[in-house]
Formats: sequence, C-alpha cells, structure tokens
Amino acid sequence: MNTAPKIGLVDDEPEILKALRRLLSMEGFQIREYNSANDFIQSDDVQHLDCLVLDVSMPGLDGLELQARLKRAGMKVPIVFLTGTGDIPTSVRAVKAGAVNFLTKPFDADHLLAAIRDGLAEYASLKAEEQELGAKRSRLDRLTPREREVLGHVISGKLNKQIASSLGISEQTVKVHRMRITEKMGVSSVAELVRAAERLGVSPASN
Repeated sequence: MNTAPKIGLVDDEPEILKALRRLLSMEGFQIREYNSANDFIQSDDVQHLDCLVLDVSMPGLDGLELQARLKRAGMKVPIVFLTGTGDIPTSVRAVKAGAVNFLTKPFDADHLLAAIRDGLAEYASLKAEEQELGAKRSRLDRLTPREREVLGHVISGKLNKQIASSLGISEQTVKVHRMRITEKMGVSSVAELVRAAERLGVSPASN
C-alpha cells in the first residue's frame, strides 16, 4: 500500500499540470489532477488528499471560491495557491482564509516543495490534535451522569465541600467521583481537567 502523501493539483493550464506532476512525482508524492475547480468538486476526492495545489484564476469557479466552499464544508486540507498575476490583495485574502502559501507563476520548484511540506506538516499536526480530541471525547462519554455533574462543578473552581453542598452528597462521595473522573479522563491535575473540558465544550456549573 502506497503511504506517500496525496497531492491534488487543480489548474486549467495543461502545461502547468504537466510540470507540477513531473516535479511532485519525482519527489515521491501521489498525484491527482483536475482541470477545473468543478472537476475537483465532482470527484469528491478532498477527503483523500493531504495537500492541494490550487490555481487562483480559472474559468467558472475560481480558486478562492473553491477555498471558501471547502472551508464552509469543514474540509481542512492545506492549500498552496498558484497565480499568474501576483495580486497582493488576493494573496492576503487567501492566506487570511487559511492558505499555507501563495506563489506566483512560473513557480520556483524549491519554494513550491517547501510550501507543500509546510502544508503536510500542518495537516499532520491538525490530524494528531483531532485524534487526541476524539480520544478525550470517548473518555468523556464514559463518565456517568453524576460524574458529568461533578465535573461541571470541579471546573467551575469549587471546593469539595461546596460541590457536596450543591449536590446534596457527602464530601467523601465527591472525592470518589473526582478520583474516577480523573482516571477516566486520563488527567493528573485539575488544570489538565479544565483544559480538556474546555476543548470538549463542557460548561462549568452555574451554581
């Protein structure tokens, strides 16, 4: 099974696609080519790509519009833009919207490869974070309703006796719940627990 990163190339100029394919294939990347943004959308390949090299100016749907569509759909594939114009306002807009880099044609091979590798590193980090968050969410789902209730009070900064009073249980019971919560969540401190709860969208108890 080929585990080399998959790079998508979207450009309406056949010569540019050919040059990109030759360069990136020599670097060991898997390549998928598209002659337009619409072809790319219809392929439904974005979920299989590790980076996208995208032309800005194309007939029909342009590169920036495709970027916006992917962003609205929650697709986080890193994008390296290529443009023949070198339009500064456009490049600023693209980068602000999350593009890894914005290069002008004719592209410099070293600069393009560096930009792609930056994008791949960013994507790998993002996927690792998402996997970690998914693992934490699975841990959170293992908490009982009472443990979730205690968690809300713990992250609000309450002491055990205050939690016990709010929930009508003993301090010892609160301590047992806290111990089970930290074990199930895989954390060793309240600070870690608070950070994990915040990332998972758990709200502190209001009273």
